[in-house]
Amino acid sequence: MSMPFLIVGLGNPGSRYSETRHNAGFWFLERLAENCAVRLRPQSRLQSEIARVELHGHDCLLVRPSTFMNHSGQAVRAVMDYFRTDAASLLVAYDELDLPPGVARLKQGGGHGGHNGMRDIFRHTTDHDFLRLRIGIGHPGSKDAVTPYVLGRATSEQERLMREAISDAIDVLPQVLDGKLSNAMKALHTEKENGL
Repeated sequence: MSMPFLIVGLGNPGSRYSETRHNAGFWFLERLAENCAVRLRPQSRLQSEIARVELHGHDCLLVRPSTFMNHSGQAVRAVMDYFRTDAASLLVAYDELDLPPGVARLKQGGGHGGHNGMRDIFRHTTDHDFLRLRIGIGHPGSKDAVTPYVLGRATSEQERLMREAISDAIDVLPQVLDGKLSNAMKALHTEKENGL
């Protein structure tokens, strides 16, 4: 049996954080689960909530870590080990300060960019050449303001734009899963640039 493709959304658990900018990865995963009409179910030994779905003809696992953001790597490692998957079958969605709300970008490999969830995934994995979906949340303008900003609630306009970007990203998932990453990137990245 072939290994499932893991789609992981990063965020912090609990109602206190559910509407914060830092939970954009959870928003993405929750929208995907809603579209697939599945419920994420707790798997305590994997430190995650998981749903197994067939997505565009591919066996996929939707994974929402139940750890806090800065321990995301523990959950990702546990799921990868249990399902015997590797970096080639992993997509991680998370919030990105360096992109404005309304923009989402696909990327393969690279650094963690200072993101605490990504940093912990790097700590718990050896192959960092996995796919990332970076969901823009904008930057507060000052380094000192970053923590309260990411842990704060987006304005209604920011949230609308972020959720639009999430929808755009979901639209290109069939190409991602088919291994047509360049096509997916072109479709996702040029849509906003052209103002479509």
